[in-house]
Amino acid sequence: MTIWSVLPERFDAPDATALRRDYYADVAGSYWRRPVTEAEIDEGLRDDEVERLAVPGGGFVVGRYGGAAAACGGVLLLDAERAELTRVFVRPAFRGTGGGGALLAALEEEARRLGARRMVLNTRLDLVEARGLYTRYGYREIPAYCEGPYMDIWYGKEL
Repeated sequence: MTIWSVLPERFDAPDATALRRDYYADVAGSYWRRPVTEAEIDEGLRDDEVERLAVPGGGFVVGRYGGAAAACGGVLLLDAERAELTRVFVRPAFRGTGGGGALLAALEEEARRLGARRMVLNTRLDLVEARGLYTRYGYREIPAYCEGPYMDIWYGKEL
């Protein structure tokens, strides 16, 4: 039986970088309803503040399925109580294998390590599968805690 392993990894490690590029292509392509070009991915990742997903105020994890880099996600400490879940992504070929749950568990552990007692996140309404994952693992809709052009709904969970 193939199993998931999800461990902290630098956001700029080769597998993490490839996963972040795939994440951007996936969410931007869904939003734009067309394939995303390499130049658009480069532009989207430029100045995306990913460096904040490192100690001491954040963390980044890579999930591997049977040794293959298949998922990633980050957590960012917002204040003494809250951490934000971000860049949660499972490559399409690995969806439905338990990676989303393994990823959330690892990211929640990272948030606890940072001292957070509550996890929050924002997402878009069109990301139905992601929203289903969050609610399946105990996240509930909360009032907006931030604003931006790609934020339609906010979730939170006590850790």
